Amino acid sequence: MPALSLLALLLGLAAAPAMAHGISDVDQGRLWSFDPWLLAPLYMVGIGFYVGTQRLWHHAGGGRGVSFGQVGAFWTGWLIVALALTSPLHWLGERLFTAHMIEHELLMVVGAPLMAFARINGALMWSLPASLRPAAGRCLNWPIVARPWAVISHPVTATALHGLALWAWHAPPLYAWALENTAIHRLQHISFFATALLFWWVLLHGRGVGRSVRLRDGIAIACLFLTVLHSGVLGALLTLSTRLWIPGQGALAGEFGLSPLEDQQLAGILMCVPMGMLYTGAALFFGYRWLTTIAADAGVPTVRHAG
Repeated sequence: MPALSLLALLLGLAAAPAMAHGISDVDQGRLWSFDPWLLAPLYMVGIGFYVGTQRLWHHAGGGRGVSFGQVGAFWTGWLIVALALTSPLHWLGERLFTAHMIEHELLMVVGAPLMAFARINGALMWSLPASLRPAAGRCLNWPIVARPWAVISHPVTATALHGLALWAWHAPPLYAWALENTAIHRLQHISFFATALLFWWVLLHGRGVGRSVRLRDGIAIACLFLTVLHSGVLGALLTLSTRLWIPGQGALAGEFGLSPLEDQQLAGILMCVPMGMLYTGAALFFGYRWLTTIAADAGVPTVRHAG
């Protein structure tokens, strides 16, 4: 099966020379990508999170301020993003639509929600010297910063920006430009990840107290439903299309027993099914939290199962 062939290649690219013509001619070292424009911000965030967490725990105690679960989520998400951008998957993604889709899904629906759950802003603030933290906090309250943030951090805006990035970068002219131009390709990855991080952060940590918590979770469910709907439509268009959207994207499709069109269709299926399942799973989580909050406010006792 093509999917199994792709999985086998991803597992074996870094360990042994590939057998397929075209890949075997590539120096194994070139299969790993080290783009400083992408890795420098990633490493800065990782170092800042680590330093801030250690300072916060030293001050307040281990697990306080930033929980152990949040630390685990952050480093898991950070590692997934780093590998998506540096591993042979990135190299293959420039030559196989299916691999490119996997890379984007790792950034948007795996790495981004894990790092958003970690709520990195607190740890990053603590990474600053103590003398600079008050000034940094005041800067965040400046109208020139606070007002735009209030707009983009609204769930509807965050959902629209995430959807706009997804659709815009799959427009054939823009997608082809990203494959041809390194700077535009960087912008593609950054916009996918940044809008996804904003989207998940707003849904997970949007402000709300009392009744507004229920309203926030209800809005989150609606936003996820819209995201499942429009991403599913885009995936279906890729799957059902009878013409190639980006002719140069499937250069290595034949090495996996696929035609370029079949490679595009498989990428569309990956957008419809795994991505849709992850968004749906998140909607179920918010639905559970919503119903639990309603039950707690109504005084309904929690049902405990006997062990």
